[in-house]
Amino acid sequence: MTGTAPHRRALADRLEKAGVLRTPEWRAAVEAIPREEFLTPGVFLPGDGGRWRPATAAGTAPTAWVEIAYSDESLTTQLDGHLTAEQARGLVTGSPTSSSTMPATVVGMIEHLDVTAGHQVLEIGTGTGYSSALMCHRLGEDNVTTVEVDPDVAARADAALETVGFSTWTVVGDGLLGHPRRAPYDRVIATCAVDRIPYTWIRQTRPGGIVLATVGSWGYGTGLAKVVVNGDGTAEGQIIDRSSFMQARSQAAVPIAGDLSARTAFPESERPVRVPPTVLSEWMPAFLAQLASPGAQFVRATADDGTQLRYLFDPGHESFAEFVREGGAWTVRQGGPVALWDVVERALLAWRGAGGPDITAVRIHITSRAHRYWIGDDGALRWEHRLDRPA
Repeated sequence: MTGTAPHRRALADRLEKAGVLRTPEWRAAVEAIPREEFLTPGVFLPGDGGRWRPATAAGTAPTAWVEIAYSDESLTTQLDGHLTAEQARGLVTGSPTSSSTMPATVVGMIEHLDVTAGHQVLEIGTGTGYSSALMCHRLGEDNVTTVEVDPDVAARADAALETVGFSTWTVVGDGLLGHPRRAPYDRVIATCAVDRIPYTWIRQTRPGGIVLATVGSWGYGTGLAKVVVNGDGTAEGQIIDRSSFMQARSQAAVPIAGDLSARTAFPESERPVRVPPTVLSEWMPAFLAQLASPGAQFVRATADDGTQLRYLFDPGHESFAEFVREGGAWTVRQGGPVALWDVVERALLAWRGAGGPDITAVRIHITSRAHRYWIGDDGALRWEHRLDRPA
């Protein structure tokens, strides 16, 4: 573990210079924990044509492996829920299902936990175990409980944690349920994205404790929520930053595919847009769209004649909005019981009217029955997601 000490110090220097690493206790953890131990048996690096190139610790020159391990990048460690680097030969295709998140994101999140000695932490999404190890170093292994849904991923993380000297509480299970056996916790941190913060996490957190999680389901429009649990079982806080993590597996949306024209065959209205759908490629408008219409998915496509197509689909409400560009103007055709673009566009116009505030302006209040989000005092920038309301 001493061979990469200079690389760990260099990583800590970079994170400190970037303003991510702010406290000496977490700096000591970064300098102590060898990230390379948590990448065994290997990783997938981006290759040509959207494919992945496997790189293993055993098959890569030591200096090159260390460069990979201490790069300022997220490193994919599993594809399609089963494929790892040592099983692959040459370039492969697949969707990432587990990764070692870039150190800046990991360290930035754990700094936001505001922990002190003796705090009990529940981590949702063990992944490689690197963030678990950082917290074990800072708080002690008995104060960290980490939950991973994938048994193979959990086994590799547990082995890596043992290698660096930590016999922590690694639990295989659905992290959305937390781990009530060791509750209550002082801090809960999720290293996956969730549609909303599960109330089970609130119930398993002591009054005054903090829950930190990425909320949202669009990969480029999610926010890092930080809420404090109150004595009455509610929680409140705000979005403190942009954040991007893989979706919790049980909440991962099935991609909208197949014959899109069949899904949009019966529009009930058609009108020019007031806001072009292209804004949904921007982070804050994408986040607002999810607040205004939870359950909606944004889909891009190109027609056979090269025409740009954009869609919003909400399968739960059997509703759609289809956008067609003719010349320089966009038209929206909507169908189903929910006029999706009316709802989203109203929020976007109100947000623009408020001066286009950053994602950190979004406040949150959580009860056992609802999640409420708002920006300022404008009623058009208030949303309630009720848990007892049918999808």
